[in-house]
Amino acid sequence: MTLVDDLILGEYQRTLDERYRLSIPVDMCDALTRSSESAECILTKERPGCLSLWNTAIWQEKLTQGVRIIQEKIVAGNMNGRIDQLQMLGRLLSTRQRTIQFAGRGRLVLPEGFREFLGVEPGGEIVIVGAAVCVELWHPDRWLDYLEGRMPKFRRLFDRLTR
Repeated sequence: MTLVDDLILGEYQRTLDERYRLSIPVDMCDALTRSSESAECILTKERPGCLSLWNTAIWQEKLTQGVRIIQEKIVAGNMNGRIDQLQMLGRLLSTRQRTIQFAGRGRLVLPEGFREFLGVEPGGEIVIVGAAVCVELWHPDRWLDYLEGRMPKFRRLFDRLTR
């Protein structure tokens, strides 16, 4: 893994063991638990076949800001007639994230519900990817699909972000 001015980068193959444990590279664990008193981070469901690991403080700040904006809109009456969207948001927030603890050697256990979302069984491979601001866990087939669709756009994206 490479940390470039705090960007988390790198790609690794790992195997999920029979107890749904996965070893994350130590330098990625360090980046995720930096400025934390514990070895905790936030595991989130991103897209089918992909989970993300976030630094707890960064994730909580993002979540708190977003919830505060929604609460302000509710108080201001700007969410009238959007109860279905609020309920959907509540459902997704309720099941999207979980605080997890790293054990020795950067090992974590994928919780039930998250492992099904990822779609990997014990003995199966997982691709661990540094996604600049978080670490992603990918089902290998989904990762390949993602890369095939995005890699041709890399140069344009890089040029746009570096202007």
